[in-house]
Amino acid sequence: MKKIFKGFVTLALCATLGVAATSFASCGDPNTITIGASPTPHAEILKEAVAEELKKDGYKLKVVEYLDYVQPNNALEAGDLDANYFQHNIYLKDFNETHNTHLTAVANVHYEAFGIYRGKYSEGELSDIPNNAKVLVPNDGTNEARALFLLQAANLITLKEGVTYSKATKNDIESNPKNLQITEIESAQIPISLSDAAIGVVNGNYALQHNLSAAIQYENIPETEQEQYVNVVAVKSGNEESEKTKALKKAILSDAVKTYIQQKYNGSVICVF
Repeated sequence: MKKIFKGFVTLALCATLGVAATSFASCGDPNTITIGASPTPHAEILKEAVAEELKKDGYKLKVVEYLDYVQPNNALEAGDLDANYFQHNIYLKDFNETHNTHLTAVANVHYEAFGIYRGKYSEGELSDIPNNAKVLVPNDGTNEARALFLLQAANLITLKEGVTYSKATKNDIESNPKNLQITEIESAQIPISLSDAAIGVVNGNYALQHNLSAAIQYENIPETEQEQYVNVVAVKSGNEESEKTKALKKAILSDAVKTYIQQKYNGSVICVF
């Protein structure tokens, strides 16, 4: 009876979280690795390249897709996943601190550039954007900072002197000569909300997922800051040396996966291994 009840709870949890899978039962299967991921490019990389590499070591890969940046970490902390692959180093660090989770990066995989994308401002240079135009930026701390620094690089705003690359917020804006209406919303909502704004700063994975046309301007992260924005495979602390983790690291950091990423994304997703 306890096993039956647990199964119902698991199914209910999946429905509540809104994930793309029906259950996490495979987490207990020693030959199946269950990993949470954003649909693009992470789930694509896992399904189309990593899964084949894992087969060589006798593992089956189960990918659970998420549409936001919170649920896959909560699921990993709860033990519903063996690993996840969707976030960069600094977001993981910030999430652990703010949510009291215990997650660890075990593999640095790739990097995606942020970009400024058009909404209602369908043509023209960024310097000619109208006064009081609405600008969408991510509402989570680490990604909002990236967005603000990109807006500064585009000469739309100026941030206060001494503000660090990973900690900037709207309160750190020193000057905003066009009185742009900087609006913070959830990262996943920005691509589908562009029609309500002049421009938006979009995470690389969401730009790919929504087939956005080329950005008006891409970020150029200083070399000293790049590592913290590398997308990682994360596991719950204590599982860094498990057999599943070792197999997953070996597969995702393989030459075959590197070749797949280079050919599939043509430079919009950049391997770091």
